[in-house]
Amino acid sequence: MSNHTPYSFLDLAIIGEDKSTTDTLYNVLKVAQHAEQRGFSRLWLAEHHNMPHIASSATSVLIGYIAGGTSSIRVGSGGIMLPNHPPLVIAEQFGTLEALYPNRIDLGLGRAPGTDQATALALRRNDFNAANYFPQQIEELKRFFQVNEGAKVRSFPGEGCDIPMWILGSSTDSAYLAAELGLPYAFASHFAPDHLLQAANIYRKNFVPSSQLDKPYFMPCVNVIVADTNEQADILATSFYKMFLGIIRNDRKPLQKPCESMEGNWTDYEEYVVRQKTFFSYIGNKEKVTIELRELFNAVEIDEIMITTPVYELSNRLKSIELFSELIQDM
Repeated sequence: MSNHTPYSFLDLAIIGEDKSTTDTLYNVLKVAQHAEQRGFSRLWLAEHHNMPHIASSATSVLIGYIAGGTSSIRVGSGGIMLPNHPPLVIAEQFGTLEALYPNRIDLGLGRAPGTDQATALALRRNDFNAANYFPQQIEELKRFFQVNEGAKVRSFPGEGCDIPMWILGSSTDSAYLAAELGLPYAFASHFAPDHLLQAANIYRKNFVPSSQLDKPYFMPCVNVIVADTNEQADILATSFYKMFLGIIRNDRKPLQKPCESMEGNWTDYEEYVVRQKTFFSYIGNKEKVTIELRELFNAVEIDEIMITTPVYELSNRLKSIELFSELIQDM
């Protein structure tokens, strides 16, 4: 770890209680603008569907909105769930984004549907096997970005674009695929912590250089909530814990306002499960988060770190982003 390690942000566009979709999307732009000012390299948005409290289903549209409201930060998908879409459509969408915002667009690709099975089938037109062809879909997408005058079907815009592609994952399968394709690899340790170390090792050990990348590039995503005091950070984190508790209980709600303590809000078993699912979370003041992040960097070889900060109030999210940028630059 050095103070030259890039740092980036994942915005899940979570709608809070008493907040509208419009409020949420405006706040995503404010976060992006603040992150740009604080030296973040990129801001990514994730594709989710049939989730009433997530506002990023039209991911490509939202990327354009954020890129249009910023000037230098890279904006991209974390990620596009490629089996949900014809590769030609994604090539055209991201080709258009690249034409509008040159050298600022990232294309992170995932295999999972980003939703429930019924919605996945609606998106994939009842194609039960779409996810099985993820590697082939990636190759098809890559061909649409290449200049191929002899092809009967071509992507305009899109053809000839040099858009960095990433593989996203939360398991070892994605590590093998990213290594085989020679693409940068982003790991979702903010909600799937179990295989982080193994996936990172598999990726580096099996990496094959490609035209895009000559050596491995690994970026885990972790949860970070920084405040002036540990006590303030713990209070802010109650919204985050309630969000995961709702997932466990299958009782999803808008992001809840923070409370003084989680005591009485979960059982011992529920607390155990939530903390296991959020193992790579760094919550506290600058000193505490710095110490804990150093432990992560000592355990995993990281080329770039991405954070997500699911707190209720925008002002607290912006303050956390500011404090994180200060501590990461000082590490």
